[in-house]
Amino acid sequence: MQRVREQLKISSLGEEDGSGITAAVLDTGIGQHPDLAGRLIRFQDFVGRRIQMYDDNGHGTHVCGILCGNGSLSQGKYMGVAPGIRLVVGKVLDEKGDGSTESMLKGLEWVLRIREQCRIRILNISVGIGTLDEAGKEKQLREMIERVWDSGVLVICAAGNKGPEPGSISAVGGSNKAVTVGCHDGSYALDSPGRCETYSGRGVEGAAFRKPDLVAPGTDIVSCNVHYYRLRGKFRNAYVAKSGTSMATPIVSGAAALALQKFPQMTNAECKQKLQYTATDLHLPWNQQGWGMVNVERLLRVDF
Repeated sequence: MQRVREQLKISSLGEEDGSGITAAVLDTGIGQHPDLAGRLIRFQDFVGRRIQMYDDNGHGTHVCGILCGNGSLSQGKYMGVAPGIRLVVGKVLDEKGDGSTESMLKGLEWVLRIREQCRIRILNISVGIGTLDEAGKEKQLREMIERVWDSGVLVICAAGNKGPEPGSISAVGGSNKAVTVGCHDGSYALDSPGRCETYSGRGVEGAAFRKPDLVAPGTDIVSCNVHYYRLRGKFRNAYVAKSGTSMATPIVSGAAALALQKFPQMTNAECKQKLQYTATDLHLPWNQQGWGMVNVERLLRVDF
C-alpha cells in the first residue's frame, strides 16, 4: 500500500482521512486484525448466520485493509487509503470465496435497510460475478444495485477478472448507476505477464457509456492478512499481497471517501462524475481504461 499511496500521491494530501464517512463492504466478511480495530460498526452474515464478525477466506479483510487499515502493525507502511472510515460489513461469500445471487441480493437489501441509520455513503463490491446463466437473476441483481444507488449510496464495483475480451465486465458492474473499477498499475510491473490489466474485465466497444468507469492499481497490493498470528510477543504474517480488480476497487472507494469528506454536500452522482473527470488519461481504449487512472490529488481540488 505504500507504493499505491505514493503512486496516487495520497501521502502528500491534506487532513482528509475519510472520517465521518461510512462505507459498506459486501464480501467474505472481516476478521479481527489490529489495523482494523475500531472501524466496524455493523456486521451481518448471510452465509453461515453467525453473529460475531469473522472471515474464513481472507478476501474481505484484505479489501477492508486497502480501504481503511490504519497500518499500525507496519508503522504506517501498509496504511489504507482512508483510515478514518467507519465500516459496515456483510458476509455474502463463503470460505472459498463463492456466493449465490440470493446472498448478494440479501446483502444489498440489508444495506438499503440500514443505510440511514448507519449513514452509509459508499458501497464497495469487490466481487466479480461473470455473466449469469439466468438472465432474470442478472436483471434482478442489477435492479437492486440501482435501487441502492438511487437511495443516495455511491456504489463502486469491481470490473472482474474475466478479461481482456470485450464485454467481459462483471454482471454487478455493468450498470450505469455504479462506478466500475478496472485494473491498471501504470509503470509498475510493466513487463510482468501476470499484471492485473492483462485480465481486467473490459466493456463493450462502442457502448453508449464507458465501462469500466476508471482504473486503479491492483497488482501485488499488500494489505491485512486474516491469518496472522503472534509468536514471542510479535505479530507474524500480518500482511499479504493479492492482485485483481478486487484490490483496485477499494482504492477507488477510499478515494471517494476522501472526496465526500472534503465535499460533504456532493451527491453520489456528482462524486462519480468527479472521479471520472479528474482521472488521468492513459491513452488506452475506452473499454479498457474508461476515463483513466484514478487521480486523488486532482479529485480533492476545490477548483477542478
